[in-house]
Amino acid sequence: MSTRIGSVERETKETSIALQLGLDGEGKADINVNVPFVAHMLDLFAKHGHFDLTINAKGDVEIDDHHTTEDLGICLGVALKEALGTKEGIRRYGQAWVPMDDALAQVVIDLSNRPHLEFSAEMPSQKVGTFDTELVYEFLSKLAIEARMNLHVIVHYGHNTHHIIEAIFKALARALDEATSIDPRVKGVPSTKGML
Repeated sequence: MSTRIGSVERETKETSIALQLGLDGEGKADINVNVPFVAHMLDLFAKHGHFDLTINAKGDVEIDDHHTTEDLGICLGVALKEALGTKEGIRRYGQAWVPMDDALAQVVIDLSNRPHLEFSAEMPSQKVGTFDTELVYEFLSKLAIEARMNLHVIVHYGHNTHHIIEAIFKALARALDEATSIDPRVKGVPSTKGML
């Protein structure tokens, strides 16, 4: 069972989300999200990051998937920030390269308390099923802001959009697992400033 847990509930006229994230988990996911493609990405995010993740989310998908996807990024970021607490003992930095058939994604993270997203990825298709692929940027942008992390996402190549996005989420999971993990050599917070 995770000792570093973040929880958030968010209710708006557009979405209703309850999310819990455990950083020291086993990759267990209970994802109930009415955007199937995002549910799939969050399921594999939990598995490959060894995070325990529970989400119940409903949004106004009769309009489109934008509000639900964006608010999930917000909620995951808030929960991540809460779970990290003071950030004492964490590695702080994480990186991962993940291939997915034709696609290769790289994600580099600094849990610096300085939110920023750099996103370099070409999506060959505007849709995967009914999902608008431009929403990947929206999700990651809100995640970076709310978690207050520096997030760099680079897709080096790929021609299948599903594979590209899946590689991004798997690399995000692995990079976050590294960055959030405890390093016994780190005393206090990993910064010469004395705080993050």
